[in-house]
Amino acid sequence: MSVDTTTTEATERSEEETVRRILTGTGDTWAVVGLSSNRERAAYGVAAVLQRFGKRIVPVHPKAETVHGEQGYASLADIPFPVDVVDVFVNSDLAGAVADEAREIGAKAVWFQLGVVDERAYARTTGAGLDMVMDRCPAIEIPRLG
Repeated sequence: MSVDTTTTEATERSEEETVRRILTGTGDTWAVVGLSSNRERAAYGVAAVLQRFGKRIVPVHPKAETVHGEQGYASLADIPFPVDVVDVFVNSDLAGAVADEAREIGAKAVWFQLGVVDERAYARTTGAGLDMVMDRCPAIEIPRLG
C-alpha cells in the first residue's frame, strides 16, 4: 500500500514540475487550438488570462478569426513562426491528432485542457521529448505560481 502512495505522490510531484516548467520556462508563444471570438467558450477566457500573464496567444480555429488582438490561423501548420506551447480545446477524440501536429511543427509542449484526455497521445508526445499536461487548465495553474 505504501508503494502505491509513494508512486502516486511521485507522479503528482512530477506533473506539478511539468506544469511549472511549461508555464515559466518553455516559452511565451501559445497556440490555442479551438480559440474563436465566441466569448461563451472557455478558450476565450483562458486565452485572456494567458495574455495577462505575458503569453502571446495564437488563435487556431477553422475560421482563422482575430481574437484578443491576435491574428488567427486555420491550422497549426499555417502559423508562420515558432510556437512554444500548443493549448488544446478540442474533444478528446480529436486531441491526439492535434498533439501529433504540435510535434510536427516543433512545439516544445502540449497542454490538454480540463476534460481532454488521450493516454496514447500523451505517450507519443512525451516519448518524442515534449512536455505534456492533460486535464488541467493553465488559467487555474498560472496564478498559483506567484
